[in-house]
Amino acid sequence: MAHRNYMGAPTQIRLYDDNFSVWNDGGLPEGIFEEDLKKVHRSKPRNPLLADVCFKAGYIDSWGRGTIKIIEACKEAGLPEPILKEEQGGFLSKVFKDRFTTEQLKKAGLNERQIQAILYTKKYGEMTNSTYQEVANVSKATATRDIKELEGKGILKNIGTKGSSAIYKLRVDS
Repeated sequence: MAHRNYMGAPTQIRLYDDNFSVWNDGGLPEGIFEEDLKKVHRSKPRNPLLADVCFKAGYIDSWGRGTIKIIEACKEAGLPEPILKEEQGGFLSKVFKDRFTTEQLKKAGLNERQIQAILYTKKYGEMTNSTYQEVANVSKATATRDIKELEGKGILKNIGTKGSSAIYKLRVDS
């Protein structure tokens, strides 16, 4: 008699300092592509019975919106967009816990001195223009330009002070 695996497809859950990922064996259903996951798409549950129970219990509000809800929740929490992709014969969902990591800041197009300043602000809670000058080893004019760019990208926010005594914090609501 052949051996049967009744446990289903393997799922790997990993928790790292900066992200949480779930990898499940098997790719997307035929005809659904990664870019479709960012818009309402048809749903083809792997386990229709389980999906139906979850729908009737109120855990699923509409078919084909789960990935959209995950993306929206990350945006509302000020987190980077999650990674949702086919990989190594399975499907990976990766949600980032922090948008202020070196990797995420590089993806946002920040230069090395801006990254240094953001990591400093993350560690110490706030930064001024003069602190930026010291941390990044730049002139006041360069620090001012960099800070304005970081404000424009929604990474820093002025917490209400003006001029050279302005205090900046990380913007966690964007």
